[in-house]
Amino acid sequence: MAKTKTKQRRYRFSFGPWNIHEGADPFGPDVRKSVTFARKLKVYKKLGFAGVQFHDDDAVPDLNNLSHRTILKRAAALGRTLKNNGLVAEFVAPRLWEDPRTIDGGYTSNSLACRRYAIERSLTTIDIAHEIGARQIVLWLAREGTYIRESKNARLAHEWLLKAINKMLNHHPRIRILIEPKPNEPMDHAYIPTIGHAIALAYMTDDPDRVGGLIETAHALLAGLDPSDEMAFSHHHKKLWSVHLNDQNGLKFDQDKNFGANNLRQAFNQVRVLEEGGFGQNGEMVGLDVKTMRTQKQAKNTAHLASSKRFFELLLQKVRTFNRKKEAELIRERDYEGLERLVITHLLGTK
Repeated sequence: MAKTKTKQRRYRFSFGPWNIHEGADPFGPDVRKSVTFARKLKVYKKLGFAGVQFHDDDAVPDLNNLSHRTILKRAAALGRTLKNNGLVAEFVAPRLWEDPRTIDGGYTSNSLACRRYAIERSLTTIDIAHEIGARQIVLWLAREGTYIRESKNARLAHEWLLKAINKMLNHHPRIRILIEPKPNEPMDHAYIPTIGHAIALAYMTDDPDRVGGLIETAHALLAGLDPSDEMAFSHHHKKLWSVHLNDQNGLKFDQDKNFGANNLRQAFNQVRVLEEGGFGQNGEMVGLDVKTMRTQKQAKNTAHLASSKRFFELLLQKVRTFNRKKEAELIRERDYEGLERLVITHLLGTK
């Protein structure tokens, strides 16, 4: 009898409009021209991406100066544009790190007025997500932390953060909150630095089933942790709802290098965890949060997105063709030297 082939899962990919950028950094100005949002949308399908990641003001620019009615109207128009381009919105994230009212944090600011602003803007973000067809809200808690620990009461700050998330959950019955942890930058000390902290917070909310996580490769590395282990931990809790794959050259600033460009073996293990855990079966997308090098010329300002997607696909084939029988044998024999050789030679395409 002929063996039936197992149908292999196809992954869907996403990125945000900020991943096509002008190349400015803290030490220098723009080196490329701005690309309009409409032109960015046109390259999604061309590059093989299905999902668009949004900040709230990516979806509705200048929203702080618009009426709520106008915000909803413009968001609805964006939803139609996405549909006409064959795209879907993966998530919307409130941008709570650029407004003057978030200098000392949003949800954890020492100012009651600033905390109220952060919550109101987050509720508006949920309304925008609803209009463009996104169910997920991502919270990158950029300024929820301190520059010096004595400046805030950390216990109270976590209480404020929990209350803010509960208000978001109660604002809309279907929305899901994805916490994206990061240990530092822009704050010196972040309150929710790892996915373990995020999941602990999730279990304390009014509806833990609607609070999960988004793990970014570079953020895990900045915390001195292995991204694949962080993903596996989140998978175990059924709370890995999105990823930002990229790479990082050591404990520096958040570099957002091409996925797999710095550590191919770490990238292999991230893909392996996603594949073995069934990531994508419930609609999850593989998000790529990568930045092109500052030296890249205008004509090739999306090469990093195409490359990172291709690296994922090549590593996926490495995961699917890995000799699991030999792996199991080496584990039984506790021959971890042999197992390491098996992994490395497989990645190098030799024996």
